[in-house]
Amino acid sequence: MTELSLNTIKKQLQEAGFKLTPQREATVGVLLEKEKEHLSAEEIFLLLRLKHPDIGLATVYRTLEILTELNITYKVVFEDGLSRYDLRRTSNEHFHHHLLCIECGNIEEIHEDLLGEVEKDVEARYQFVVKDHRLTFHGICRECQQKMRNK
Repeated sequence: MTELSLNTIKKQLQEAGFKLTPQREATVGVLLEKEKEHLSAEEIFLLLRLKHPDIGLATVYRTLEILTELNITYKVVFEDGLSRYDLRRTSNEHFHHHLLCIECGNIEEIHEDLLGEVEKDVEARYQFVVKDHRLTFHGICRECQQKMRNK
């Protein structure tokens, strides 16, 4: 699997006519560093403020919107209503799937494409060209199940 790097993202931004400003670089750095954490814009902003106190929330939002428009990130909205940002892995044709624990709120990722056959069926039945799909399984994670058993 080809992992995203700062250089890869910098190249994608430049090809689209954007510069990698220090603020954008810092935002991308947080996304790369906390890739598995599904951070909201506000959480990214708070992490950035620790090292870059001059950065504004509006700048973070603008950067995230640019990254989303360029398909570098995905904007995902879970049940809590917060938009969270995931880096798109360059080797994945589609967005990855999620396991959302309804007890503790933990989010795990599934990087396999589980819906390839479903897509083919949808395309054949409905003459609809599928470009992407998103799937979130809602349930109870292993740790919460264990806690419930131990009560």
